[in-house]
Amino acid sequence: MEPVTHLLTGACIGRAGLNRKTAYATLAAVLAAEAADLDMLWGFAGPVEELKHHRGFTHSLLGAAVMAGVVAGGIWLGHLWRQRRRARKSTTPSRDGETLPPRQPVRWPWLYCTALLAALSHVLLDWTNNYGVRPFLPFNARWYAGSFMFVADPLLWALLLAALIMPWLLGLADREIGARRKPFRGRGWAIFALSAMAALGCLRWWQHAEAMTLAENSTIAAAPVTRIAAEPYPLNPFRWHVILETANFYQTAEVNTWTLSINSDPYRDVLYKPRATPAVEAARRSFLGREYLNWGSWAVVRDVGQEPAPGMEPPKPPPGHEWTTVEFSDLRFRYSFLPNRGPASRSPLSGWVYIVDGHEVAGEAMDGKEQR
Repeated sequence: MEPVTHLLTGACIGRAGLNRKTAYATLAAVLAAEAADLDMLWGFAGPVEELKHHRGFTHSLLGAAVMAGVVAGGIWLGHLWRQRRRARKSTTPSRDGETLPPRQPVRWPWLYCTALLAALSHVLLDWTNNYGVRPFLPFNARWYAGSFMFVADPLLWALLLAALIMPWLLGLADREIGARRKPFRGRGWAIFALSAMAALGCLRWWQHAEAMTLAENSTIAAAPVTRIAAEPYPLNPFRWHVILETANFYQTAEVNTWTLSINSDPYRDVLYKPRATPAVEAARRSFLGREYLNWGSWAVVRDVGQEPAPGMEPPKPPPGHEWTTVEFSDLRFRYSFLPNRGPASRSPLSGWVYIVDGHEVAGEAMDGKEQR
């Protein structure tokens, strides 16, 4: 999921009652809920390095325990700094006998458990979408993807934001009438938002299974189907983009589990498997090719000829030498998931490799960024 969902989820986890157990609980949950995405810093080393390391160890079960420890350690250092600062202030006489209010104690085991729960929520949420995670690294590098939640869902944002905003609004109303301020407001709202998120996930998981069943029982492909995938749309849990693979081609379909309808055009929605040229084989062995095929469970590799890749200048080989472009794309993302967008001409998370003379790699790029 995108960062907004992770941060809001962490805030709700902290305010669901864990903030009553220890100080800094909400802070720890917010930081730990997003800490796994620090692996995005690999993007400074290039887009292929980012593909290789993103959703790697920091998105694993063992990595969640480590990231929770890092967050708890950072808060411990901040707590020491605050204690020393407070100790220096305590040597200064207070004005008019003013005393500081009692502070909630820090219970470090509870703080670590809070951070761990939030870090695990990041792994769980990222598993629900179709990019996937590798939860058993470093022991098992296999990718797992639930593919039933869209990467950004405004309905989730609304639920989580309401859980954080409503207690503040109700607190304003209480102060207007002079009511006594209650500590740890918003526990019920946070629990409601997290429960509603879980219910929405269960609904989408159920409808994903229904879409797969409808596709399996259909006869839209004019050949035996070897495997099927269903990809989500935002907001609507009953609408799915289905991919079917046969021996010679891929076929896509739009499935509505509410109306039990399947729409597919045998001409427009069929993609024949591209032939394997020497350039394609060389591109598969490149750095980008190895990492892309390790991740792309529905990868399609095509020799597109002398077509310049986005964000990368074409090679200029000596006279008598030919170059070609090999494109990598993944069918999981090759559909128009936004309204009024039209057909997806260039799917996100695509990659390109320049090959000279059918065997020499002359350049690699992903999403308009060249790998140096």
